[in-house]
Amino acid sequence: MSKNQKIRGIICIILSAFCFAWMNAFVKLSGDLPSIEKSFFRNLVALIFAFVMIKKSGAGFRFQMKNLHWFILRSLAGTLGIFCNFYAVDHLVLSDASTLNKLSPFFVIVFSYLILREKITIFQLTCITSAFIGSMFIVKPSFASVSVLPAFIGFMGGLFAGCAYACVRKLGTRGERGPFIVFFFSTFSCISCIPFMIGNFHPISGIQLVYLLLAGLAAAGGQFSITAAYTYAPGKEISIYDYTQIIFSTLLGFFLFGQVPDGFSILGYLIIIAAAVVMFFYNNRRDKKE
Repeated sequence: MSKNQKIRGIICIILSAFCFAWMNAFVKLSGDLPSIEKSFFRNLVALIFAFVMIKKSGAGFRFQMKNLHWFILRSLAGTLGIFCNFYAVDHLVLSDASTLNKLSPFFVIVFSYLILREKITIFQLTCITSAFIGSMFIVKPSFASVSVLPAFIGFMGGLFAGCAYACVRKLGTRGERGPFIVFFFSTFSCISCIPFMIGNFHPISGIQLVYLLLAGLAAAGGQFSITAAYTYAPGKEISIYDYTQIIFSTLLGFFLFGQVPDGFSILGYLIIIAAAVVMFFYNNRRDKKE
């Protein structure tokens, strides 16, 4: 991997973090709508973008049937991850929800072992455990706290996202194209939302529709940016930069919603980011030795 490729990967993953932070902000600005309804519009825009890109490329909508089960698993995990993330965004401080979702790089390691048979070292397990402890400072588990359920759901969103990204890596190693992976996932997610929307559709005002479409636009930018990032460089080389979303979300939460994280949440952020930084340097040193 050349230095230029790594720089491109870093730029793309920071751009994706910026886009996803705005996506969460627009989702929160859209107000009191069901998370599934928000998810539909978030995925609809990405679906349209992916469709146009595939048509312009002339490559068609072909894929290898032997990879169908990986497409389905990626789409199912990704859809559940979005549902959980949007629910957490609606019920938690924006930076808390974003930080819980950013546990995904650690779950990628777990699912990479299960799906890709990539080995996990004791040191990596220690980092994962540290990140889990950090998430507990954000969740602050207590039966008296009304935020326990949304925090737990946000935690599960990070788990599902980790599974989804591991499946993306699996599909990439099997020669599947990034735009088609996005198209399949977005189509699957939109179709999954329809039955729930039919049974429990809430009317959408003009300004809510604008915010949802902006959320979809930001999500499309984030989705394509992160797919490109992992095309340019391995996740272990650049995934640490994905944590810039926590910074972007904290700033957006403060300026748009007047949200100020409490001391325990800030401590949780620091623990998770520190664990990510340590794992990043550990992986680099390990690669050089190998």
